[in-house]
Amino acid sequence: MPEDMPLNSLGLRKPPSQTRVVVAMSGGVDSSVVAAMLKDEGYDVIGVTLQLYDHGAALSKKGACCAGIDIHDARRVAEEMNFPHYVLDYENIFQEAVIDEFADSYLGGATPVPCIRCNERVKFKDLLETAKDLEADVMATGHYIQRKSGDNGPELHSATDANRDQSYFLFSTTPEQLEFLRFPLGHLPSKDATRELAAKYDLVVANKPDSQDICFVPDGNYAGVIEKLRPGSAEPGQIVHADGRVLGEHKGVIHYTIGQRRGLGIGGLEEPLYVVRLDVDKKHVVVGPKEMLATRTIPVREINWLGDEPFTSRKEWQLSVKVRSTRPPREAIVRPLSDTEAEVELLTPEEGVSPGQACVFYAQDHAEGDSRIYGGGWIWRG
Repeated sequence: MPEDMPLNSLGLRKPPSQTRVVVAMSGGVDSSVVAAMLKDEGYDVIGVTLQLYDHGAALSKKGACCAGIDIHDARRVAEEMNFPHYVLDYENIFQEAVIDEFADSYLGGATPVPCIRCNERVKFKDLLETAKDLEADVMATGHYIQRKSGDNGPELHSATDANRDQSYFLFSTTPEQLEFLRFPLGHLPSKDATRELAAKYDLVVANKPDSQDICFVPDGNYAGVIEKLRPGSAEPGQIVHADGRVLGEHKGVIHYTIGQRRGLGIGGLEEPLYVVRLDVDKKHVVVGPKEMLATRTIPVREINWLGDEPFTSRKEWQLSVKVRSTRPPREAIVRPLSDTEAEVELLTPEEGVSPGQACVFYAQDHAEGDSRIYGGGWIWRG
């Protein structure tokens, strides 16, 4: 294409009609709006939905994605907007790449975030390769995050609407993937704006509720899923105070998470106690006062770096980091130990930092409006 041709809305110097876009469709409002919007703009749209687990078991579950009625909804949107739609059976890949690790990580006393692994190992890996096989120019998703052009290539930025921002779950997106990906909803001011677009295109999913929890964990019952995946995993043990006192019995370490206070079953004590450590080998749930939850130094590995300079080009980086999806980024010093490992020092200690969670890197002055994401890694020991 001639260099003087203006960029289309996806940043390519091609007419929309000659630009093929694969849209990852979960059956929800967000990805449906992306597909409809791009089709309306004249792009060559192909919708792809992944069946990630037994849809028969999920047909009646509200708030899931990628199964049962959601596949049906995605297909209906494609029919309404007149573009091709494919359903790919990714059950085995999802089981191996996401569910099995989730179970093993949980049994190891960690607090895993399978949605990140799903994006990293399934949607932005296998599905992205499928999009290229379909000769797509780009792949678009309904995630609330922004891709911006920088001096050194595309950059990842938080969504305009902080309440919808999904950057914590997308930190492992690589620079190579970012070249191919597009996120058309990231600049919208609110979810209401997305639903207005759904109404504009008269989509059948316009009023569909948002998905909640982890798609393969019905009703948020993590322990119940783990027991099904790993029979016999809920072995009883002792609830032990950090000073060594045995305070009671529990029905399995998998029923507890770091920072938990309620439901410990050890009432009658003068001080409020929290789960501060899970000792899987001894089958101990270790509890202690709230101050024991405070963490200042966090070891991080499997780092995906999205900065302009090599990660190890500096002895330390002044950044903000987020150690839980529901918490705001906090100022920190990130000290590289290798290309993929670092020690993160929080300037203000955080409570309830748990192995298995992600530590995501943001611009130091994120709170002042610098929305750039510098990648992140996985917290690997408490």
